Amino acid sequence: MERISYILNNKVFKEYLKRNEIAEKERVFCKHNLNHSIDVARIAYIINLENKWGYDKELIYAAALMHDITKWRQYEEGVPHHISAAEIADSILASCKFNDEEIEMCKNAIIKHRKLEDENNSFASLLYKADKLSRLCFLCEAKDTCNWSQEKMNKKLIY
Repeated sequence: MERISYILNNKVFKEYLKRNEIAEKERVFCKHNLNHSIDVARIAYIINLENKWGYDKELIYAAALMHDITKWRQYEEGVPHHISAAEIADSILASCKFNDEEIEMCKNAIIKHRKLEDENNSFASLLYKADKLSRLCFLCEAKDTCNWSQEKMNKKLIY
């Protein structure tokens, strides 16, 4: 996972992780930190293996690491994070030796991770599902004030 190490050591990536941390310091709901992104990556990889979809492990981890990286911009500037994360993914992933096709797959998945349009076995659906399944709603102390509907909340551990 050499290219994932490149992402994790990328100056802009590390700066944006820190900005997310600062922006969410007082947040009582789920955070958008490295732990969340790694959870998403691992869950996506498990789903990928279970379903024999064949997506590359580094591609899965890259999309998961990048999907919430600009959440701070949404708080500070009102820029939807799925749009700004896809934009910054271009330069970060290119500098980490991902090719154009891989970058486009990641960007498409990042853009769709908030609201998936009927794509059952796509790379975008993999990121979407893993992102939602990563949240431990059943253990959350703030679940009564969360904006997720009861239907959307995870009531048990699946992955």
